[in-house]
Amino acid sequence: MNLTRVIEALLFSAQKPVSTKEIVDALRNAGAEDELSPNEFANVRPAEVAAAIEQLKIEYVQHERAFQLVEKADGWQLASDPKYAQWVRGLFPAPKPARLSSPALETLAIIAYRQPITRADVEAVRGVTIDGVLQTLMERGLVKISGRAEIPGRPLLYETTDFFLDHFGLRNLDELPNVEELRTRQLPVSARPPVVATEDRGTTTATPTPASE
Repeated sequence: MNLTRVIEALLFSAQKPVSTKEIVDALRNAGAEDELSPNEFANVRPAEVAAAIEQLKIEYVQHERAFQLVEKADGWQLASDPKYAQWVRGLFPAPKPARLSSPALETLAIIAYRQPITRADVEAVRGVTIDGVLQTLMERGLVKISGRAEIPGRPLLYETTDFFLDHFGLRNLDELPNVEELRTRQLPVSARPPVVATEDRGTTTATPTPASE
């Protein structure tokens, strides 16, 4: 059995991107319950799988296949070549998703480059409130809550999702354009909530005032 062809079958059958580790696990565990059919790939190494994937990529290009092997944030996936999109699209006549507005794209860009970031800090950069825009981005699955900031009021932190990477064809955030320059550029930040001193039983303590979300 040819390792490259077996991996091709796995990729063809998968309903979602498959990581190299998932491919290795599938190969090693195949037929584990069938003692009469020995698994010749039970000891396959990740390097062998990576080499086979690279071979598939080259084959598809050399033979001008109508599909290609694409690396996404969460693994590898077979996909039709974009140049055939005009015809492939006819199989999926669903309405086109509404495009993001300019304010939404600006907000998304700030979050992508400076994540995790608070809503107030995004508003400090944009100069306007972003309640509606932020809600839209979360409903689209592009942005999610990632925790709370360790500052007075503990405001929520926001970051992009894996769907954001997939939607924009990125493997990771380092593939964002000019990522190093824009991550280090100084941007406005929101004013931090003041700390109010209170007295309790003769001892003075500092208590942060609540910050609204």
